[in-house]
Amino acid sequence: LVSPETADKGTMFESCGVADLIASCLGGRNRKVADAFARAGGKRSFEELEAELLSGQKLQGVLTAHEVAEALDAQGRRSEFPLFSMVDRIAKGEEPPES
Repeated sequence: LVSPETADKGTMFESCGVADLIASCLGGRNRKVADAFARAGGKRSFEELEAELLSGQKLQGVLTAHEVAEALDAQGRRSEFPLFSMVDRIAKGEEPPES
């Protein structure tokens, strides 16, 4: 995982990094499906919403959330990243979307 000691601070602030972050947060496929998931109160599966909303594109955020959580667990650092932990727990159905 990236840590403050090893991260290249310039990477995030290059125009392509900022543009990708803005596009993903405001209108990307993960945002679109997460919004539908939250509006349904977590009662519809990510697989169902992916099939309905993405016209064949694949959802990446759920898998990434699980992989990040596993990496944090392997390093014993999950408690340092509560946002990532909560996203993973919501994606697994362990917490409601409004958490």
